[in-house]
Parts: sequence; structure tokens; C-alpha cells
Amino acid sequence: MAVLMPFPHSGLHAEWQMLDVDGTSHTSSVDIRFENEGYTAQGTLGADRAQFVLRLSATLIVQQFMLFRDMDEPDLWLGRDRSGRWGEINGAHRPDLDGCSDIALRMTPFASSIICKRLPLHVGHAASLSVALVDIETLQIEPRLRTFARIDERRWRYTSEYSANEVDVDVDDYGITRDVPGEFTRLA
Repeated sequence: MAVLMPFPHSGLHAEWQMLDVDGTSHTSSVDIRFENEGYTAQGTLGADRAQFVLRLSATLIVQQFMLFRDMDEPDLWLGRDRSGRWGEINGAHRPDLDGCSDIALRMTPFASSIICKRLPLHVGHAASLSVALVDIETLQIEPRLRTFARIDERRWRYTSEYSANEVDVDVDDYGITRDVPGEFTRLA
């Protein structure tokens, strides 16, 4: 098992360039910082520049997810309790999402990076888990089964949410995806 460095408490920034199907180029970014005994990841998603906030425990367990599209208040705000039950912050329980361990987003490779960083897999092993796939345009959320395989110390294989193709990705020393072939290119 590769030893990945913890996210620095001083913060970390990652940015990717993505190519849309129509040939236009956009960026997706994330800033990760340590606060309140956990991590907060705040980022942007593609052409619409929608913004997300992902609150994670110190062990990278998803606790909250917020999506901002065009208002000061979140368009979508999900929370997960310690028993793994999901709900909307307005109090509505989402039993369809219970059992999902993570959030999946199509417009950034960051969400998959968190899963790769957290999974304690040896090279040649794989794990399947349920994730909550968020459609940023319609705000629909549906559970999806995803399989992550560690194929080398810093290389993973999974199905990309962006293209629905199986991809091999390399991660950096912090476990953040470098490039997703044909989809995202990490910027310096």
C-alpha cells in the first residue's frame, strides 16, 4: 500500500482543465483546508462555474455536501450522520442514499480522489462502493455502484463519471488525481 501524505493543514490547491464535448475548454478547481477537526474542500465545476463545498472528517468521511449554482444560499445541501444516513438539511431523510459512502460529481476528478486516498487497498486489489451521484443541472441525486482498483502504487482504475468510460489515473503525493486521459488535465 502506498503511503500518501496527509493534506497540509496550511491548505492545498488543485486545478484541472477540461475539454467539453463541443471542444470548448473550462477549468475545475478545489481548495482544501483543515478546520474544525476535519477538512473542507471548496471548488468550482466547469463551464457554469457552479461551486461546491464538501466537508470531510479527519479520516476523509463525507459529512456534508453543498452545491451553489447561482444563489448565495445552497441549491442543494446534504448531510450524512455517523450511522451513514443521508438527509437534506431541511430535515428530509433520503433513504435512497443510505449506504452511499461518498459524493460523485461529473465535472471534477476531485471527488474520486478522496475515495482513492481513503481506500486501504493493496496493489492488485479492488473495492466496490455506493456513491451519491449529483447532477448539478437538475439537482437529481442517485446511488451508483462504483469499483475502484489499485493497479500500481500511485495508479488507480475506475469508471469516470464524466465520460462513463473506464480510466486509469495517477495520483500525486497527497492522493489527488493528476490527469484523467481525454477528460481532465492537471494544471501546475
